[in-house]
Amino acid sequence: MGTKNVKVAQPYANAFIDMAGSSFPLDSMISDLTTIETTSSESAEFGKTISNPLVSITAKKEIIKSVFADNIDKNTLNFLLVLCDRGRINILDSVVTIALELAYKKASVEVAYVTSSVEMSASQQEALVSKLKTMTNTKQIKLDIKTDASLIGGFTVQIGSKIIDTSVKGQLRELSSYLGASV
Repeated sequence: MGTKNVKVAQPYANAFIDMAGSSFPLDSMISDLTTIETTSSESAEFGKTISNPLVSITAKKEIIKSVFADNIDKNTLNFLLVLCDRGRINILDSVVTIALELAYKKASVEVAYVTSSVEMSASQQEALVSKLKTMTNTKQIKLDIKTDASLIGGFTVQIGSKIIDTSVKGQLRELSSYLGASV
């Protein structure tokens, strides 16, 4: 996400989050944003099409309606259509990412970015969430998990400004700096 995209996307993300209220609860917003994020990441074709300046605004709106009409709240759908009208649908990924961060913060949900060497089982995820709740004194934690085999074993967690590195790669890096310093 480029700096320019962040500057342009921030006001749209703020406006979307400001719509939260009794008729449009925050948990519905988070669910809708997650649906959009998943659709966008799973379908490269979708992202290319709505970002293509040669595709008309009307066509982009029809695509968005056909993809999301049955899956998200009408308020969210209308917001996406406004992004089309304003010529900003091409920064949808940035808007969604920023809006999710704002929504989690507003809902008092801490996001933990986990990179694991292998897929984590449900029980491992639950144990990690429990441990992180205790460590951070937070009521809710959402895991954003990625897999990276180059870690060799273990995992890394970034939550706020804290980084926990239990990976073999991290331990080897630490050992090499220790050995290099003692020579």
